[in-house]
Amino acid sequence: MNNIEDDIEVVESGYEFLLAYAAQGRPPQDESGMGPHPRPELEKMYKAMKNVMQTLAGTQHDFEQVLLDDLRKATAAVSFVLAQKKIGSEIVDNLNASIHVRAVLTDFFLYSEVFRPVAGDAPEAQKWDKVGN
Repeated sequence: MNNIEDDIEVVESGYEFLLAYAAQGRPPQDESGMGPHPRPELEKMYKAMKNVMQTLAGTQHDFEQVLLDDLRKATAAVSFVLAQKKIGSEIVDNLNASIHVRAVLTDFFLYSEVFRPVAGDAPEAQKWDKVGN
């Protein structure tokens, strides 16, 4: 089984990288020479989102169903950008602004709270088991 917490971290840190990249105002370019380049980060994010989808496949929990739906949409957007020969700041900025990508990030922020014990409640903090139980 994939470590969902690690995959969430990959997506969150990738998004932070993409925010910084978009702010640089780089034109669409072939990705050779001096970086940074967004494609490797987008590829890692795409793989991590697919891992989460695989981990949650078959869940019956309502929120995880929402998360899966948002992940399907966000991976489609990331895949669309990855299919471009040249990637510049403007397309990355538009991806960052995508409601689908933002929904996944917000879902992940909420979902991640399941993994963090509430102060003073240590093991009993998780009233609902991760991954749909």
